[in-house]
Amino acid sequence: MLLAFFIFIRMSPSLIITCFVLYSILLFSIVWVTSRKSNNSTFYLGNKSSPWYVVAYGMIGASLSGVTFMSVPGWVKDTQFSYLLVIIGYFFGYIVISTVLLPLYYRMNLTSIYSYLETRFGKYSYKSGSIFFIISRIIGASFRMFLVVNVIQTFVFDQWNIPFFFIVFAFLLLVLLFTYKGGIKTIVWTDTLQTTFMIISVITCIFLIKSDLNLSFTEIIDKAESAGYTKIMFNDWHDKRYFIKQLLSGMFISIVMTGLDQEMMQKNLSCRNIKDAQKNMISFSIVLIFVNFLFLFLGAILYIYTDMKGIEVIGTTDQTFPLVAFNYLGPIIGLSFLIGLISAAYPSADGALTSLTTVFCIDILGLNKNTKLTEQQKINKRYIVHIAFAILFLFVIVLYRYINDQAIVGKLFTMAGYTYGPLLGLYFTGLFTKINVKDKLVPLICITSPIICYILSENSEQLFNGYKFGFELLILNGFITFLGLLLIKKKRPN
Repeated sequence: MLLAFFIFIRMSPSLIITCFVLYSILLFSIVWVTSRKSNNSTFYLGNKSSPWYVVAYGMIGASLSGVTFMSVPGWVKDTQFSYLLVIIGYFFGYIVISTVLLPLYYRMNLTSIYSYLETRFGKYSYKSGSIFFIISRIIGASFRMFLVVNVIQTFVFDQWNIPFFFIVFAFLLLVLLFTYKGGIKTIVWTDTLQTTFMIISVITCIFLIKSDLNLSFTEIIDKAESAGYTKIMFNDWHDKRYFIKQLLSGMFISIVMTGLDQEMMQKNLSCRNIKDAQKNMISFSIVLIFVNFLFLFLGAILYIYTDMKGIEVIGTTDQTFPLVAFNYLGPIIGLSFLIGLISAAYPSADGALTSLTTVFCIDILGLNKNTKLTEQQKINKRYIVHIAFAILFLFVIVLYRYINDQAIVGKLFTMAGYTYGPLLGLYFTGLFTKINVKDKLVPLICITSPIICYILSENSEQLFNGYKFGFELLILNGFITFLGLLLIKKKRPN
């Protein structure tokens, strides 16, 4: 009966707006509960009272983002299921985080994880780590939000002549309203809602596409295998999909983009104690493998659908999911995709906004060390920083739309990823060596390393006999930073 109802409804403006309003009401009901009697401790670390299982579940949505929601299914066309090895590599990286980094952060009682660099190397290293994170998060999070909002704008709001600026403004205003007071405490709980909707959306799409194809799961798996979509292992070391590259890259990506990332670690640091944080990290890593497999399976079934229906996907593979969802499978798939996409977009924005505010207030302004300000004055300054970053996001996202060149925007996103290499080099040097460095020269090393990596990546086929860099470029970036730090090490006193 319910399915029959959905078949006859249309993706009308009123229906989409109604779904969006209902979703927002759900979010703000959580905000109302979690942000009462909040203070700076609530905003930064959730009063260290977050249940570990809630954090673990919510981090699924935060780690996936809107880019994953659209891109991973699209990648199946070119990379098959080789991305699964990257996810398995994540698991080993999370083991390192739970056994090495989390104990360090809890032992030092950190709010901003980059405070460690000040203790280990000095002020310039500390500021370098914080600034590199800020640059990376602004570019990267803006790109993720742009992809999501741009798809919704292209497939929905362009038909109603609603300006892109207005949609971005409305989206960021909502994010600002539900994060400015409760901060990380609110995000921990809203992420659980968003993760739930994202997973339900993917599962719903899989079952409805299967139903439309009138195939069993066994038949779908057979077709996916015969089309080559399910291939996991690639043995050519020149190939960016080479299995050892994928495993190692996944391991180091998880270390830097979770363990050395303020946004992700801030949620872990909101747990009651180190044991809860470690349980959160391990359980999260296991569930993440299953969820990413769902996205890969969705990609396989999408391409089986386009092949059987003779649908031509014009543009990038990222367009496959929205194209099929909005244009070929009826309103229930369209709504499922839209809700899933919105659910994926919110964690990209709320976590980024909160972590950037935290890093700027703690590392740049030093509010936690300022004894001249009252608690309310510190809160007021935090509000100003929070709003300023939201405005900055607004202009960067609109700038991406104005550039209107996916290749250029994609390169900006790639360059944002390069900034994690210096963080990897700094933390590796600090944790696994006893050297001290000339602190004032550290920013120069951190700037030089990504530039060298970019040059090597752009010319790798000519320089290295056809070799193509993949995710392992991050490891090279960290290694070059490590070598640079060795060059500026201080001589030991007699």
